Amino acid sequence: MFLKEKKYKLVNGICSFIDEKELTGDNLKYKKIYDRIAWAYNLSQRFFFRIKFGGEKKFREPFLSELTIRDNDKVLEVSTGTGDNFRFLNKKAVYTGVDISMKMLLQAKRHLKRWKINATLVHCEGENLPFEDNYFDVVFHCGGINYFNDKQKAILEMIRVAKSGTKLLIVDETDKLVRENYRKNPFLKGGFTDEAKASIPVNLIPLQMQDIKSEIICNGLMYKLAFIKPTA
Repeated sequence: MFLKEKKYKLVNGICSFIDEKELTGDNLKYKKIYDRIAWAYNLSQRFFFRIKFGGEKKFREPFLSELTIRDNDKVLEVSTGTGDNFRFLNKKAVYTGVDISMKMLLQAKRHLKRWKINATLVHCEGENLPFEDNYFDVVFHCGGINYFNDKQKAILEMIRVAKSGTKLLIVDETDKLVRENYRKNPFLKGGFTDEAKASIPVNLIPLQMQDIKSEIICNGLMYKLAFIKPTA
């Protein structure tokens, strides 16, 4: 699964491909933010989803329903955070979750053990996925790409590691969520203030991708962008 030239270290059973001294720009900024809020992230999100949507499952359904995951499929989630999406997906698939924040991944490890979900967790940047080409049957991203150093490189990496014919899904917040929630959240301390970055990156999808579709969902607070990697 891992590229042979990519070296990593194990941190509490999590494969880390990041030398944190080399992180720069938004990747460094938001890694620090998510490390800081990891301890309360899951609980705060569940409270937010209950108030805004009537529950976590109702919030996630509009985008997770885009995914078709069969038994034994190899599934990659980029920016897996605390691992919450896996709880609502086919338990018989083989999951890999990556994130730039080790503290978020440590929370995910605890959650996945409690939920009895077997997943490989990987500490890496979305722009540098340490996986072989054409490896995963399903690739998706939920939250974070708006504030990556290089959105286009991350998208190209997701395409690279997906098998031909795979549907890819990208989900993140809209400018409305940044204005109405993030700017008022004291835990974020102004971390998410550039609402111009919270836009659907349709223009970054390579032209050869197929069936490109985008939609505003979750009462205008999120977007989803789906497309298919063409067969060879």
